[in-house]
Amino acid sequence: MSNFLGVPVDAAYHLVSGLTGILTPVLGGLAAVAAIVVFTMAVRLLLMPLSLRALRGQAVQARLAPQLVALRQRYGKQPEWLQREMAALYKREGTGMLAGFAPLLLQWPFLSVMYLLFRSPTVGGTANTLLTHDLLGVPLGAHWLSGAGPFDLASAHGAVFLGVFALLAGLCWLSARFGRLMTARATGAQPAPAGAGTAGLLVRVLPYLTVVIAAFAPLAAGIYLLTSLAWSLAERMFFLTRSARAAAGPAASRAPASGRAAAGRSGRGRPR
Repeated sequence: MSNFLGVPVDAAYHLVSGLTGILTPVLGGLAAVAAIVVFTMAVRLLLMPLSLRALRGQAVQARLAPQLVALRQRYGKQPEWLQREMAALYKREGTGMLAGFAPLLLQWPFLSVMYLLFRSPTVGGTANTLLTHDLLGVPLGAHWLSGAGPFDLASAHGAVFLGVFALLAGLCWLSARFGRLMTARATGAQPAPAGAGTAGLLVRVLPYLTVVIAAFAPLAAGIYLLTSLAWSLAERMFFLTRSARAAAGPAASRAPASGRAAAGRSGRGRPR
């Protein structure tokens, strides 16, 4: 583990361990799992302003994509003019080229700390005791392929891991679905299919990369990924709902005004 992340991982370890101790009298053997979930949600809540800012930036980038394509077609052989026109477009829209990426980059150290905590066998030179706890008899430090019967739903090991993978796959599908809805709403078009060929295959497969990571990580890291992905999906749903309400507000406020104007015109046209 790098020295850069070693200190925050050690601090997070003590926080989660203390939370496990607090929850043990209430939840017993599930205290460590609950502590992982609660700690992950608390950190994601603190990072939520950055996440929503990233979603806004992604929506703006999707909305500006057709204009950016037109600029590249027009000034493709004039790089200086292209950069100037793109900068002017971003300035008019009050955004920047990295609006959807920079907030995600700022979250990376925090998310890396949590992932390292839940996959590292040692923290601060001592054993990571969080991984000695279990979920339904499966140690949180266990790996899927290292256990007996990884594909056997009759064994606790196979059932727990395959259950986590199924939930992760469902969340990945929903996340990709909401991502297409966000892009469609920003551009005013119908949600586009993934497409065909190599590019289309990558678009369909990449959202499920989290499942692949969980397959080679300890169970504790899989629980963290599951919680974090569920939180990200909730953020997308919240962003879509709030965007829809914001778009409906001006339309609703314009409707009565136009109705009153129409009524006034019809009143003036009637004979007395």
